[in-house]
Amino acid sequence: MAAMPNSHAPVDVPDLSTVWLRAFLEVARQGSFTVAARTLGWTQSAVSRQVSSLEGALSGGPLFDRLPRGVRLTEAGRILVPYAQAVVEALQGAGHELVALREVAGGRLRFGAFATADAALVPHALAAFRARHPKVAVTREEGFTPVLLERLTAGHLDLAVVSTTGGGIPPTGYELRHLLDESLYVAVPAGHPLAAVDRGPVRLGHLADADWISGGSRPEGTLLDAALRQGFRPRVAHVVGEWTAKQGYVAAGLGVTLVPALAAESVRPDVALLSVLDEGGPARAVYAATVRGRSPAPAVEAFVGALREAAERIPRASRTMA
Repeated sequence: MAAMPNSHAPVDVPDLSTVWLRAFLEVARQGSFTVAARTLGWTQSAVSRQVSSLEGALSGGPLFDRLPRGVRLTEAGRILVPYAQAVVEALQGAGHELVALREVAGGRLRFGAFATADAALVPHALAAFRARHPKVAVTREEGFTPVLLERLTAGHLDLAVVSTTGGGIPPTGYELRHLLDESLYVAVPAGHPLAAVDRGPVRLGHLADADWISGGSRPEGTLLDAALRQGFRPRVAHVVGEWTAKQGYVAAGLGVTLVPALAAESVRPDVALLSVLDEGGPARAVYAATVRGRSPAPAVEAFVGALREAAERIPRASRTMA
């Protein structure tokens, strides 16, 4: 008994020109080579050559029956029409999306930022970006700088707003767009003696005997590096991670804490901020980071521009723009 042919056997797919498909579809729509040529702005012989090339590549016989007036699709042509339409429409759709991507009128932006950048810098930048590019799909994450850089490297983020503290060396392997250098404030209760006098920046040494509130038990690698640079090791009495909770501890008289300029706008009224004299350089540098060697999407570049504009709104004493 003869074996039945396998209808699912692989078929060699010919290389087809989209020009052939466009010509074929236009002839099918118009029912005429002459009208199709006029619509496309080509000569009739050019349209005929494209269709002939398509027929030769497919090796399925003619796609049109030539009639005394015009043409009519053959069965092979009728089968080909939806596939040709799908290919042409898919390429047109890709073209539209690429134009939207280039003009920042579509696509996506996935970014992350450390917590205090979310207090003022990021909201101002995001509001401006959304107003200019409302069709870009934006997602945002919050986290510590090392975690954000890991997410960036793994391809889960397109951009991360990160920082280095205490004059630390910026991370390698990334393109870093410098946004600003932050100065520091020390937060004390509103009735603290240092808050009662009109004075300039204070040395942290004046608070060497104070209880400190910090996000970690050790000052190294945190904003309290500034105290180490001024020659004393602060006594961390309370480890508190969340910024508003730190303010609550300060307001209750349980200690003092350092506040970066990015968070200065959101300080509660029963807490006073004293500018810190830090002769060792800026307390923290803030960057927009992307992975080196990866081409950033236009939306990323547009958001970096919005971040730079937002950085201009941070109190001037805390900025040193690149």
